[in-house]
Amino acid sequence: MKPRMPGLIIVLLALLTAVGPISTDMYLPAFPAMKAELMARPGEAQITLAAWFLGLSVGQITHGPLSDHYGRRVPLLLGTALYTIASIGCAMAPSMTILSCWRLVAAFGGAASLVIPRAVIRDMVLNGVEAARLIGRLTLVMGVVPILAPTAGGFIAEHLGWEAIFWVAAFYGVLCSLLIWRYLPDTLLPERHVTLSLVPTLLRYRKVWRDRVFRYHALEGGCGTFSLFAFLGGAPTVFLGTYHLSPTLFGSVFISNATGYIIGVQVNARAVRRYRPGPVLTAGACALAVTTSAMLVLTLTGIDTPLALTLCMMACMTALGFVLPGAAIGCLLPHAAEAGSASALYGTTVFFIGAFSTVLVGEIGRGSPVPMAALMVLGAIGTLLCDRQRPRRARRGSRRNARSDTLVGG
Repeated sequence: MKPRMPGLIIVLLALLTAVGPISTDMYLPAFPAMKAELMARPGEAQITLAAWFLGLSVGQITHGPLSDHYGRRVPLLLGTALYTIASIGCAMAPSMTILSCWRLVAAFGGAASLVIPRAVIRDMVLNGVEAARLIGRLTLVMGVVPILAPTAGGFIAEHLGWEAIFWVAAFYGVLCSLLIWRYLPDTLLPERHVTLSLVPTLLRYRKVWRDRVFRYHALEGGCGTFSLFAFLGGAPTVFLGTYHLSPTLFGSVFISNATGYIIGVQVNARAVRRYRPGPVLTAGACALAVTTSAMLVLTLTGIDTPLALTLCMMACMTALGFVLPGAAIGCLLPHAAEAGSASALYGTTVFFIGAFSTVLVGEIGRGSPVPMAALMVLGAIGTLLCDRQRPRRARRGSRRNARSDTLVGG
């Protein structure tokens, strides 16, 4: 195998990785229109978002073993096809309940695009440093795409209706399926296929989860995601319902968020070159606690203008640019032999924890920014507590691990 990947395959993997953020962020500006047309009760729109995150959680832990047994190409094709069909179902849904069910199915299929591209890189690139660099580029896609998705979704919702957003998602799924079928080879060598068996798979996950280094890094990433998803679930009601922003202007809020995240990732990449990854991750957790607390203070004192909340959330996203990449690489580095299982279990953990915040903000939000900010603070506190529990051998990573952490961070 060559140590470098063809540029076309890298672009294809980036397109596949974008399925997650596109499907998460693009339909948020359409929440008011969806609730009005489908006569939804308060909190039901957030349930569709929670169903998406739950489907991603279950799908990631499922597609990993399937791709190790059947190869990368077939599960990726089937997952993308399922995502496409379910997106069509979302566009034609007659109620919020049916829409939530289709979102769950779409997420289960779309989860293949989050897990398998990382496995393709591991298959094709033998050099660990180069593989980490490429995985970092895929991670950066998840920060760049949210710049465009809400703005595009707001424009589509205003001019074509909320259903058109899901038709666009279905078209994107068809495009990805065609590109996979035409250009992506099966990168897993036949001799590396593993037997698909429930007990060994569960034992691998059990082995990974029992490692305190993995467990507390995963929980730290999950609590950070809890804060992020509290904002994603509450922002449409607050900015569109309470502040009456247009869907297109609402998209500009996510431009600042994504900009903050990209800044955080890039600064994190430079910081871990000078300092150990552990202290940098701790600094990110502390910054998240400070910025979310500032947002809560603003909402409680009545200084919660759209601009003030947007700037606070941009600062929160900058902090998450340290926390999320640091937690992810902290999970993967000690488990090179079970990298696929560790990656899938990490993804399942963070999306499962994050899904709870979208449900909670939908139930208690009622258009006020205070519950949204309070849940973000709760997630930040959990991040700090998990950071304190991380074993010291994770905090005192070697210079070699610091190098890998830098590359995965962007």
